[in-house]
Amino acid sequence: MKISTHVMAVGLAFALASCGSDPAPGPVEQIVVREPGEAAQPVAAATDEEAGTETDLVATGETVFATCSGCHAVEPDAAAMAGPNLAGIVGAKAGAVEGFPYSEALLASRLTWTEAELDAYLADPTGKVPGTTMVAGALPDPDRRKAVIAWLATTGSD
Repeated sequence: MKISTHVMAVGLAFALASCGSDPAPGPVEQIVVREPGEAAQPVAAATDEEAGTETDLVATGETVFATCSGCHAVEPDAAAMAGPNLAGIVGAKAGAVEGFPYSEALLASRLTWTEAELDAYLADPTGKVPGTTMVAGALPDPDRRKAVIAWLATTGSD
């Protein structure tokens, strides 16, 4: 079957026009479908270069924290909610927010909320502090925890 030169030229022009100067589209969510019983393929961790800047990490953390905002405020003067206000939490002693009714377990933990302690707690609150009342806030993804902690570090109490 022969295609006329005219039809080919129109097709080529259309193909080239679709590669115009419009900006590249943003990230696209990928859905992977596999057959039942087929093992999931591990996802490689992003390199420092791929992960982006600290600003990106903080912005991601703020977005991820939205799921925590039903229980925790982060504005310095905001009242505690179901959980304590977390403004300035990075570097603070556990159980230090005035007037919040912490569990005996958290008060007895003597933790200081370093990035490492927050990471361990957010990964498994009841595993880190058995008896804690925070039972619905685990963040199993280490990248999401890192982002939330980076953002929390920007929420000083001043």
